[in-house]
Amino acid sequence: MKQVTKGQWNGYDTYILHSRELEVTLLPRLGNNVISLWDRKEERQILRQPDESDLAFYIQKPYHFGIPLLVPPGRIRDGQFAFDGTSYQFDRNSGDHHIHGLHRTQAWCVSDIEEDEEGCAVTTEFTTTDDPEWIRQFPEPLKLEMTFRLQGPDLMQTLKVTHLGGRRIPFGIGYHTWFMLDGTPERWSVTLPVQSVYELNNELLPSGHLLPLGELDSLNSHMNLQGKNLDTALRMDDHQPAEALLMRDDGYGLRYSVDKEHFRHWVLYTKGEADQFLCIEPLTWLPDAPNLQQDASFTGMVTLEPGQTLVLGSSLQMIYPGG
Repeated sequence: MKQVTKGQWNGYDTYILHSRELEVTLLPRLGNNVISLWDRKEERQILRQPDESDLAFYIQKPYHFGIPLLVPPGRIRDGQFAFDGTSYQFDRNSGDHHIHGLHRTQAWCVSDIEEDEEGCAVTTEFTTTDDPEWIRQFPEPLKLEMTFRLQGPDLMQTLKVTHLGGRRIPFGIGYHTWFMLDGTPERWSVTLPVQSVYELNNELLPSGHLLPLGELDSLNSHMNLQGKNLDTALRMDDHQPAEALLMRDDGYGLRYSVDKEHFRHWVLYTKGEADQFLCIEPLTWLPDAPNLQQDASFTGMVTLEPGQTLVLGSSLQMIYPGG
């Protein structure tokens, strides 16, 4: 049961991690995304899963499915910024701006598979010099390594980023995680320890100002998703765990936890009024972070030194009624 098997999606190899509770399907050769998280106990799909017929859309916008990695997350004004005297220009792929980073459908290689008494794991890796489009826009090379480990009802992701270049660079990531609500938002509530809202302008770029939570203060206890229409950037509560609880009214749900040392922000996104989906998006840097006047304690922007390795952890833990 605690094993890794291989499958196919549109001719691309998949790797499937198995436990008694879950089956986790990875798509390394198209962006290293988790494209399926099947709950064996509940017989339901936890994530927004791409169908085979979605290939063209997936290639164009892979961040609409699963647990896509965004490097960096969110919008960058005009796709440009300067850091330490170096100017960067990312492609303008969202009107006048850049959105959701350079990582899309690059091919990652599987470097290790583990199976033991506790669970199973797959490790994948990708070096940015292997993608001419990435290195054209962000010419300092990085090595990315991701380990997915499944133990019972828990999926853990560990991203290791190593800076292979010769100058300091700004760095940020996020996960655009699509959770299913099964068309019954009235049955689902989200709890998220947050302290304020980031003000966004009419182009959905942060102004650098914080706003009170207002009616979103209910996130700190539990907020029912019926009638909610969210595309909201939120500042984590520094004094509370960096975790989101998404719970159904029968006691079934999940806990989504991230490394509090580096993740500072959440985005909640329902794609219109909540119905099928809730995206819970942990971010290390605030969208447009390099262009904001505030310091790293506000924006979350990490400075990577040459040779430095950064390790970022996150986990999904299923919660079952009576468990």
